Amino acid sequence: MSRPVPKSDWHPASWQKLPAAQQASYPDAAALDRAVAELSRMPPLVTSWEVDALKDHVARAQRGEAFVLQGGDCAETFDECTSENIVAKLKILLQMSLVMLYGLKKPVVRVGRMAGQYAKPRSADTETRDGKSLPSFRGDLVNRSPFTSEDRVPDPQLILRGYERAALTLNFVRSLIDGGFADLHHPEYWDLGWVGHSPMADEYHGIVKSISNSLDFLETVSGRELHRTQRADIYAAHEGLHLLYEQSQTRFLDRRDRWYNLTTHFPWIGMRTAAMDGAHIEYFRGIANPMGVKIGPGMTREWLQDLIAVLNPNNEPGRLTLIHRFGAKSIGEHLPDLIAAVRETGSPVLWVCDPMHGNTESTADGTKTRRFENVVSELESAFRIHRAAGSYLGGVHLELTGENVTECTGGARGLTDADLARAYKSTVDPRLNYEQAMEVAMRIAGLHKTD
Repeated sequence: MSRPVPKSDWHPASWQKLPAAQQASYPDAAALDRAVAELSRMPPLVTSWEVDALKDHVARAQRGEAFVLQGGDCAETFDECTSENIVAKLKILLQMSLVMLYGLKKPVVRVGRMAGQYAKPRSADTETRDGKSLPSFRGDLVNRSPFTSEDRVPDPQLILRGYERAALTLNFVRSLIDGGFADLHHPEYWDLGWVGHSPMADEYHGIVKSISNSLDFLETVSGRELHRTQRADIYAAHEGLHLLYEQSQTRFLDRRDRWYNLTTHFPWIGMRTAAMDGAHIEYFRGIANPMGVKIGPGMTREWLQDLIAVLNPNNEPGRLTLIHRFGAKSIGEHLPDLIAAVRETGSPVLWVCDPMHGNTESTADGTKTRRFENVVSELESAFRIHRAAGSYLGGVHLELTGENVTECTGGARGLTDADLARAYKSTVDPRLNYEQAMEVAMRIAGLHKTD
């Protein structure tokens, strides 16, 4: 198996020497170069100290001292970069983390699939409808979704538009956090519409009351406010798919003597781009960010051990997260051997369960969906398998929204295939709605109590 170039030869563009999967073909190379050069001059979206702070949190989660909640849209769109949508995402992440904090009795690290999740991998470079073939839609960072020749041509200007939308999102999130939006003294501010009618409403409000009473008691005894409860940091994550976009915001910081990808706090690699001799592994091995790697049924123990050796050669705590996504029917067959393979390396990793992607299926009319019972089944199996292996499941990775969509069936309201058409908004993969996401959070909190 071929290897990337030696570490001493690494730089943000060294990936260009290797095969790069899932990259768009831009017809105007000069326009692409200009857009990348312009983006390279823009201010960074995140800071190195934020990145390092998240790495410390991940290291704690690796030791079992914290739990990582990663969630958000399958693919963000430029049109949905609105204050209402951003607030709804924050509310559901905060509500879920509050429930999990209550049940797990440990800090919950919140990582949003936001502010950069604008590119998506595709199984084919082209899409054919009624005998007409056009480039596949690769997300708003690359081209546009309408099935026309003009819209499907990759447009370099969209790279800049994606950066701008990500900056707007992060700026608004930081403003909300700094303004006290995430203050644990007032979790009632986070209520979404479901709390007025959901079967889980009483349980959730009971958790809110219990935490509020505990804070009041501690502050009364200590005679001072617990300032850490007034802030709940939200970190940003996206799949590091579009390598020119990632490269353009990769900076060397002299005071830290390391390269950082400053488009996001936490980039991850999908299995489609995790080839050992590929461009994505070459790019990722040189950046200091904590990072994730998706692993599924096609991952072998040798491949996984090679990935660990290249991406974390110094066994650095907090650097590497393995996000497994096997499906409810396959997790028992594949996960135990990979846990053993990682243990053989002696490298610290954070194990995170993605119970979404391995459970995607289509209805009779071709609508893509996920069955809530399969999502929960894979998550329950993940906890059980890690426990039996003497390992620790330290996080969950979900595609979800704060909206009242009907994209996944099942859950407390028993959504069926017939309900999907009522409020199916995703242009790519189906997401849990706010009620289903909260039910997952409550299941996680309850799962820990049975350990």
